[in-house]
Amino acid sequence: MPSALDRLKKAANLVPIKKIVILSDGSEFEFWHTNLTMSERERATKAANGTNDGLSLQLLIAKALDESGAKMFLPGQAAELKNEVRSSDLDRIVLAMIQDDIVEVSSGK
Repeated sequence: MPSALDRLKKAANLVPIKKIVILSDGSEFEFWHTNLTMSERERATKAANGTNDGLSLQLLIAKALDESGAKMFLPGQAAELKNEVRSSDLDRIVLAMIQDDIVEVSSGK
């Protein structure tokens, strides 16, 4: 019987997931990402200096991948993303990344 840690690691399934988000202008934004690990969340939180908007932006920069697996954004593009892209579009993308991590609980019946 596999250990609890082995079961959790297997369930993590850290392979890229394709997502398509409809942007505010009606166009599609296609990207890939892997599920968020605790270590990645800690790094993004530290880089965000304690702000929720900063955390979302750091997660986007760290996790958004193109079809070949290359990062879509560089840390140096944070200011452009923050100042030249609609907040609602960034929110939609980040929400698409983290919505898979919503906890499901069984009643155990």
